Amino acid sequence: MIDYIKGTITELTPTEVVIETGNIGYVASISLQTYSALDHRNDAKVYIHHILREDEELFYGFATKDERELFRLLIGVSGVGAATARMMLSSLTCEEIRGAIIGEDVNKIKSVKGIGLKSAQRLIIELKDKITRGAGADSGAIFVSNNEIAEEAETALVMLGFSKAAVGKAVAAVLKKTPAAPVESIIKQALQML
Repeated sequence: MIDYIKGTITELTPTEVVIETGNIGYVASISLQTYSALDHRNDAKVYIHHILREDEELFYGFATKDERELFRLLIGVSGVGAATARMMLSSLTCEEIRGAIIGEDVNKIKSVKGIGLKSAQRLIIELKDKITRGAGADSGAIFVSNNEIAEEAETALVMLGFSKAAVGKAVAAVLKKTPAAPVESIIKQALQML
């Protein structure tokens, strides 16, 4: 699995970036948020979401782990594909998307091309708890730091042989009790629950 690609930007359009590293040019589809972050830069580190299908292999690139995580949450909703999630991230900022989901603002979500009433309602129903839990119902900054720490702890625990579902619940429970816990503490506490 590829986490990120770091290298020289050889091509950049509002929908794609080509990053050269090790004499190989990697093409990744991007949102307008990522385009804005990469514009006027020569080098970049782009976080990757890799989709492998029978007939194609796709890279989606993101300027931040936060944007990639939100993309993954969005495509996890039934009926929301990668193209729709990318359109959402191009139309609204990460904070606006989170705010609309937490605030149940159906009209804001519907304002994105390709999102109808049912899809907007489904996004709210399926993601409100996940986003609120990840954000500590506070700010986007807490979401990023908690999310990166939680992701690191979950990866370590899964590598130890525990199931992803059980690990997710344990890490969420630890973060609920001690939101500012360092990754080592989260792993130790989660191990006691597993």
